[in-house]
Amino acid sequence: MSTILIVEDDQDINEMLTKLLTSNHYQTKRAYSGTEALLIHSKKIDLILLDLMLPGKTGEEIIKELKEIHNVPVMIMSAILEIDKKLDLFELGADDYITKPFNNDELLARIKVHLRNNKEVKQITKLSYKDIELDLENYTVKCNGENIVFTKCEFELLKVLIENQNQVLTKSVLFEKVWGDEDSADENTLNVHISKIRNKLKEKNPNEEYIETVWSIGYRMKK
Repeated sequence: MSTILIVEDDQDINEMLTKLLTSNHYQTKRAYSGTEALLIHSKKIDLILLDLMLPGKTGEEIIKELKEIHNVPVMIMSAILEIDKKLDLFELGADDYITKPFNNDELLARIKVHLRNNKEVKQITKLSYKDIELDLENYTVKCNGENIVFTKCEFELLKVLIENQNQVLTKSVLFEKVWGDEDSADENTLNVHISKIRNKLKEKNPNEEYIETVWSIGYRMKK
């Protein structure tokens, strides 16, 4: 069940939104000021409904701070109609804007779309192959249950190979995907990075082979 943080200082509107969302099978958290919202927001929150006219820190002032705590969709609720003002809010990091007074069915429909889209993004933040686990959000690698320190290039190489684990990736494709183009790296650089990745994985699981060399072509994950 998704959890929605309602940030609204008008008690009647806050309670109305709480009843609307709970009756539609959402969990809710409530805040009545910007400061309170920053204290309540956490990784347990899936979406934020944010009023702009708040006591203390305004909604505009806390959008970026909320995103830094945990990046979830932020929907602005306001009576402001000026298009320039709305565009400024999107620049600050808002994901949507609904004008007060709003239609409840429209609000629920927008919430549903944002939660679905956010769920799809979250689903691709982790990759796995055999006993290798890649966390794409935190740039961490585990093999055989143990953490491994990878450089950025090593991480990107392993990520590309796992994403395309059922096919051979040519050296030119790897150059382009990891370094941007073929001129930014050479064959020796690629081979050295592959060798380092293999060695780090082998330290954690010496009984398994992960990356296979396809001579004169490139590399692939070993089946």
